[in-house]
Amino acid sequence: MTVSVFDMFSVGIGPSSSHTVGPMRAAGRFAAELLADGLAPRVARLRVALFGSLGATGRGHGSDRAVLLGLTGEEPESVDIDAAVERLDDMRRRERITLSGGYEIAFVERRDLLLYRRRTLPEHPNGMRFTALDASGAALRERTYYSIGGGFVIEGSPDARRLGEAPATQVRYPFGTAAELLSRADEIDGSVSDVVWANECGSRPEADVRTGLLTRWRVMRECVRAGCRADGVLPGGLKVPRRAPRLYRDLLASASSRDTLQVMDWVALFALAVNEQNAAGGRVVTAPTNGAAGIVPAVLHYYWRFVPGANEDGVVRFLLTAGGIGMLFKQNASISGADVGCQGEVGSACSMAAAGLTEVLGGTPAQVEYAAEIALEHNLGLTCDPIGGLVQIPCIERNAVAANKAVTASRLALRSSGTHYVSLDEAIATMRETGADMKTKYKETSRGGLAVNVAEC
Repeated sequence: MTVSVFDMFSVGIGPSSSHTVGPMRAAGRFAAELLADGLAPRVARLRVALFGSLGATGRGHGSDRAVLLGLTGEEPESVDIDAAVERLDDMRRRERITLSGGYEIAFVERRDLLLYRRRTLPEHPNGMRFTALDASGAALRERTYYSIGGGFVIEGSPDARRLGEAPATQVRYPFGTAAELLSRADEIDGSVSDVVWANECGSRPEADVRTGLLTRWRVMRECVRAGCRADGVLPGGLKVPRRAPRLYRDLLASASSRDTLQVMDWVALFALAVNEQNAAGGRVVTAPTNGAAGIVPAVLHYYWRFVPGANEDGVVRFLLTAGGIGMLFKQNASISGADVGCQGEVGSACSMAAAGLTEVLGGTPAQVEYAAEIALEHNLGLTCDPIGGLVQIPCIERNAVAANKAVTASRLALRSSGTHYVSLDEAIATMRETGADMKTKYKETSRGGLAVNVAEC
């Protein structure tokens, strides 16, 4: 296992982990490499080309803005979102950017940032090519990167290591499949979270693992809180109104209602709040992607608000379990909507959330695996067809529905013996095969499905 729970839950900005977070990291890496190798003073111009899904939906997903900010040294985890808007306006007005290290160069966006909507590099749908040119127009350095989902970026071929990835470390209880994960839990007579905890603590002090996970929980809570208070309309041409603030006020006003299903409305609210923040370019936790960032926080909020005895230990166990399940998707299939459709984003997040909730509600490892399988099985075949190339319709509501689906999957698994016919490994393999068979127009290109059958207003 070379993927960490902190890879599955990283802090970034909206609206897309693969289209915003990934390009920002790639641009930052390219600029840092120019500086480190002493080439930055000789750079007179940069040319950036985005291919495939990045080219098709890059404008709506904020890829253009992410590239500009990344070249100046900004990082998704720490960029000042409010200040970034003013900086971008200044860069575009002056047609100049300052690379990390203080070297200012000309950058005419219409000339130097090219989006190829129908041209895809052979290795992955989300390809980027950065070229640094000197004053004579000669190439000083050229690099190709791929944003493979969840903010993960690799250089060269998909078999290459992730950017900045340390050499693979030997973990105490390695697992590559759900069957192996269950075997490890049985081996230590423990839970899924026990296995993942032991592996994480092999490369970090225990206190750092706990603190890191609770920091992600704090960011999730802040995101929900902000989303519940931010009235208005989401950016972009669709003019989608924010619904979380009104729903939040309605639920507070009807707190004494005898509606036994109102808890479902709260779960939907938590997901809507996160994904409206994401659509507005706010700070979120990729879980495991930005497009599906509302599901795990919504179900974790359900645990925190509605489960008696909920505490921070439970939060840690929830995230460890969800992260461990997410690793299986990352290693054996894909979490990229451009690669396998939305089943890889919402489907994986729903599965992760169902597993985490089952763990903290006292489920056995077999029940955890069953909950994850149920959640994925009923997201198989889900296409990625954002209207207008924006992470808004159907993405926001899709998170709300999937969050409640995760709760249902958990409850079904907890009412079972844990024995079931279809394994999680088989469901993940099916998702991978379905994604391979899915037409490209249904994989985050905005050229199929709702994206073409619904008139944009």
